[in-house]
Amino acid sequence: VQLQASGGGLVQAGGSLRLSCHAVGINFSIHTIGWYRQAPGKQRELVASINSGGSADYADSVKGRFIISRDNARRRVFLQMNSLKSEDTAVYFCNVVRQGRPFWGKGTLVTVSS
Repeated sequence: VQLQASGGGLVQAGGSLRLSCHAVGINFSIHTIGWYRQAPGKQRELVASINSGGSADYADSVKGRFIISRDNARRRVFLQMNSLKSEDTAVYFCNVVRQGRPFWGKGTLVTVSS
């Protein structure tokens, strides 16, 4: 299983970024994919997840600002991040659990300048 996150960068507060997670090595369409983030000195936290049916869940801190979506044909999950705040600064990771084992990709850094 390999997960590759991309799309991070430096953005001003109030701006937008779109992250992409490409997954190989799994039956992509049947798995829930999650986006997590880890800020310096903090624990990794779940930001959003989307299940095989396309239903999404969000952390309270990003509700109304972030949108998660998936394209099964392209084996990708996207995280559209709008109205970014300095507290959104973190390394963002995508995650899948396969046969009870979590898999993580290398993260992508999002830096929001105030």
